[in-house]
Amino acid sequence: MVAQKKDTVTVSQQQAASGMLKDTAAKADSVKKKAPHSARKATIRSAIIPGWGQAYNKKYWKVPIVWGALGTCIGFFIYNRNEYVDARDAYRLKFDTTISATEALARMKPKFRPVDPEGIRVYRNGVRQNVDYSVLAFLISWGLNVVDATVDGHLKEFNVNDNLSMRINPSYIPQTRQASLSIVMRFGK
Repeated sequence: MVAQKKDTVTVSQQQAASGMLKDTAAKADSVKKKAPHSARKATIRSAIIPGWGQAYNKKYWKVPIVWGALGTCIGFFIYNRNEYVDARDAYRLKFDTTISATEALARMKPKFRPVDPEGIRVYRNGVRQNVDYSVLAFLISWGLNVVDATVDGHLKEFNVNDNLSMRINPSYIPQTRQASLSIVMRFGK
């Protein structure tokens, strides 16, 4: 029978004094475990800054889509808001009796000069509605951004490999003369 010797490490006083042991211990302590992926972090990050949650989930290709959707909503808001202000001012100028008609026409945008006040009012109300819709679309886009980051965060650790399978087995039982179907699910190896 062969007995094993105990493993021993001898350290000279010079090695201990030179700090070699401290460097080795520091290297061992500096190795950190990777933090688990958190869907909650992805949700919070995406709610703070759109696209941050997608970047946290490493779905970088979605960030331009998120920014494009929100930027489009902002663009529609700015355009419709400017149109609303122009139509509102034109409508007020049509009914302003404190200034002359020629001065009112000079202050008005050229596209509203030949239009009657009722037409301007209808246009103004339509553009105001479009302002509201663009704000609503922005909020919905932001919400979808957060939902997408949350769902991707939860599916990040989802296992989709060949070890997961589902099979449908048809069978016939001769004693009872019945046909049946069974679903067989296999998890793991």
